[in-house]
Amino acid sequence: MKLDDLRTLGVNVDEGIDRCLGNEAFYLQMLDRALDDPKFEKLGKAISNPDLDEAFELAHALKGVAANLSLTALHNSLSVITDKLRDRTQMDYTDMYESVMKNKADLDAIR
Repeated sequence: MKLDDLRTLGVNVDEGIDRCLGNEAFYLQMLDRALDDPKFEKLGKAISNPDLDEAFELAHALKGVAANLSLTALHNSLSVITDKLRDRTQMDYTDMYESVMKNKADLDAIR
């Protein structure tokens, strides 16, 4: 994965690397792990069920990871769904989940 490609997607690479103690290889390893996290698919299932408690916990955890890695677009889309799920409002979360998955797919495409 090229850092410039990440920057093109709005990732604050320098901040993310700083959070990984200045270790670029470690940052990229953490990024790969984050994108392979099964919580993304579990979130989709929890929304479909609907298990809003589980969906909130999953979205909130993913949002934290995205923030720590400075994945701005992914973090923003996870913030939207997390904020809505916080109140456990019965509604259709499909569009918000699709936004999350699109941001994830954009990152996956440059791996």
